[in-house]
Amino acid sequence: MKYTHDVIIVGGGMVGASLARALSGAGLDVGVVESWSPDAQAPPSYDDRAIALAYGTRAILQGIGVWSELAEEAEPIRRIHVSDRGHFGFARLDHRDLEVEALGYVVTGRVLGRLLLQGLERCRATTLYCPAVLSAFTVDEAGVQVWIEQQGASHRLTGKLLVAADGTHSTVREQLGIEVSRWDYGQHAVISNVTPGTEPCGVAYERFTDTGPLAMLPLTEGRYGLVWTVEASQLETVMAWDEQEFLRQLQVRFGNRLGGFQRAGRRASYPLALVRAREHVRPRVALIGNAAHSVHPITGQGFNLGMRDVAVLAEVLQQARQQRLNIGDLAVLERYAEWRRRDQQAVALMTDGLVRLFTNPLLPVRALRDLGMLALDLAPPLKNLLTRQFMGLNGRLPGLARGSGFER
Repeated sequence: MKYTHDVIIVGGGMVGASLARALSGAGLDVGVVESWSPDAQAPPSYDDRAIALAYGTRAILQGIGVWSELAEEAEPIRRIHVSDRGHFGFARLDHRDLEVEALGYVVTGRVLGRLLLQGLERCRATTLYCPAVLSAFTVDEAGVQVWIEQQGASHRLTGKLLVAADGTHSTVREQLGIEVSRWDYGQHAVISNVTPGTEPCGVAYERFTDTGPLAMLPLTEGRYGLVWTVEASQLETVMAWDEQEFLRQLQVRFGNRLGGFQRAGRRASYPLALVRAREHVRPRVALIGNAAHSVHPITGQGFNLGMRDVAVLAEVLQQARQQRLNIGDLAVLERYAEWRRRDQQAVALMTDGLVRLFTNPLLPVRALRDLGMLALDLAPPLKNLLTRQFMGLNGRLPGLARGSGFER
């Protein structure tokens, strides 16, 4: 097994694996360290978690050679219906207004993860260390050294750049002593898959309720992926409901747009917080995805934000390679951090602002937000600008976000 690489990625989840695919396509040798060994042979399950892909993320997946295999498993989002339960305001976003085939897509994490993993296993320029655990690392002028534990043995990896893609509780970030700003919302996301009385027809729903926002994402096989935000004090009650009570409570809050809910799968939950690393790069180290930032799931921006990190970092490293620069130099990595700063700030402000706006109980605020949704629905230029942000198409886009690969 090869232990020397250009780039060592700690974290082989969907963001880390996507970066590995992108960098191998850019001519770099990549090592990926992942602690969890997925069962690639496990059959699909009703409970497979839904992942919302923005239109721009579809382009990135196309650029790294994944979309052609994923497309048949993806359910398109052609319209998004936004409403406030018990109030008159609503807004509708439609793919026809932007002349695209879909605003986004929904896939299951199992399918996307399997395709990415299979691609890494086939790629000669990528070595997958899995299951393996990071035990230590050092960074100096010569490069990075990473020690891992795999199947009872210790290995030392060397490289020019270390990328942290190991999630919100990043071990790499913590060992570097990089501080984070954190705001706990006092909320949890309850996720499940549900079957309504009518078939999904390309419509996603974002409904604001007295217990928090509720998102419904169309999936294959007549299912919807549900993301229901509840207050921390309500979590134990919601998780304890039996299936029939859960469906009844969901029906009360969502309404009858999809008919009566007939089935709910297993429920899982996780706490919600806005987390942002105060530094995203250091010499020979870069943070991407949830290791760099974690946002509220409202509008489904988190994974897509991480995929745009992937596209930009891959392009910056490819350019550095072509210019014969050291890909671990801080000046190179700061190009990535600066390029990503505006988009990351915009998404953090947007998601945080929406959470605060739609959880404010004051009647004047509720009336103003409902009027605002009506005004948005009647103002095409503003609505299209907001829709493009949701689609990941605003600002300066790297080549992968336009669906193009790399020139070798």
